[in-house]
Amino acid sequence: MNKLGIAAFAAASLLASVATAQVSELRIMAPAGPGGGWDQTARTIQSTLQSEGLVPNIQVENVAGAGGTIGLQQFVNRSSGDPAATIVGGYVMVGAIIANDSNVTLNDITPLARLTGEYVVVVAAADSPINNAEDLAAAMRDNIGGVTWAGGSAGGVDHIAAGLFAQAAGVAPDEINYIPYSGGGEALAAILGGQVTVGVSGFSEFSSQIEAGAVKVIGITATERQDYLDAPTFAEQGFDVDVQNWRMIAAAPGISDDERAALLDVIETMASSDTWNAELETKGWVNTYLAGDEFAAYLEEEIAATTAILADLGITE
Repeated sequence: MNKLGIAAFAAASLLASVATAQVSELRIMAPAGPGGGWDQTARTIQSTLQSEGLVPNIQVENVAGAGGTIGLQQFVNRSSGDPAATIVGGYVMVGAIIANDSNVTLNDITPLARLTGEYVVVVAAADSPINNAEDLAAAMRDNIGGVTWAGGSAGGVDHIAAGLFAQAAGVAPDEINYIPYSGGGEALAAILGGQVTVGVSGFSEFSSQIEAGAVKVIGITATERQDYLDAPTFAEQGFDVDVQNWRMIAAAPGISDDERAALLDVIETMASSDTWNAELETKGWVNTYLAGDEFAAYLEEEIAATTAILADLGITE
């Protein structure tokens, strides 16, 4: 590196360190109960920032209910202009806001970054006659009500993935026979017990049964194959199904550009750290970091696409 390059690097490092130093306190709201994905995300952010020495004082608060919209409402009402206030959320919150016709939306906060993502997999019992996406599509075209789907809450990411597959298969999404279960364990029991045709959930919910050979993967909702799963995507089988259960962090409304920049600097440093990525590997999460204006644009696209598919599913008008 020449002298000019060294000087530029030193200046950039100095600016980054100054921005980081400005964040001495952070409060993270997890708009869900302890133990769930958003709570785990918030506490992993907390432990990583502390381990990396990026923010000395961090607290996590849980406010559960209504797909994150109760916490979001509280966050917006009490945190305007507060640079220490942040909230985690994700794709489930996008759907919950639309389905619940929430008074507050993601437009009322300051998006910072998408942090992690988990693609959705569709599985069938090992002895099922359905072996691939075309088999599943053919069964739905023949008798859509006879194909039962086990997944999470109605209008959630699992339901949306099923709806997107229905669209790609050329059948009406609002006619699919979708059975919501309160947890992945219940859905898995229904699959293994032959009570449903297929199950749909995040990869981590089914990973142990996939590895054991108790269920087989019909497809995954990624655009390209994933290193952690030896199975085809729906896209490579000719079905345009692209959805992931992503998680994000956002700041309060009304903060300054400098305050937003300082928070973005801290989050970017965290997301590139060995500590953070080791935690993600342990939890089976994928680093899908996307920040700033690019994430804000992505969020707008996700809101528009989710609004459309929820209407097609008959969840909203």
